[in-house]
Amino acid sequence: MNGSTQLRVYTVREGLLDEWAGKWRELVVPLRLEFGFEIHGAWLDREKNQFIWLLSYAGPESFAERNAQYWASPQRKRMGLDPKEYLLKTEVREVEPVASSGA
Repeated sequence: MNGSTQLRVYTVREGLLDEWAGKWRELVVPLRLEFGFEIHGAWLDREKNQFIWLLSYAGPESFAERNAQYWASPQRKRMGLDPKEYLLKTEVREVEPVASSGA
């Protein structure tokens, strides 16, 4: 993966994990892709009530610039999805791949 990659860990309000995952899949994923982001997977940790996903951007702008454009877009505003209604805590980590050895 070139560019910037983020590992995002969201702690979701009790009882809303599946609903959040559905809204994310239905609303967030298509718009993120439209804005040139790549999504490399998403996982549920039911024991900790967490939603975990891997997001990258390798376009001409920085990740932060493109992310700001995503959040400021009319499409995002029309989405009507307020993360505060679902998420108790958000952790965002910048990560980079480990080069594999060429054996």
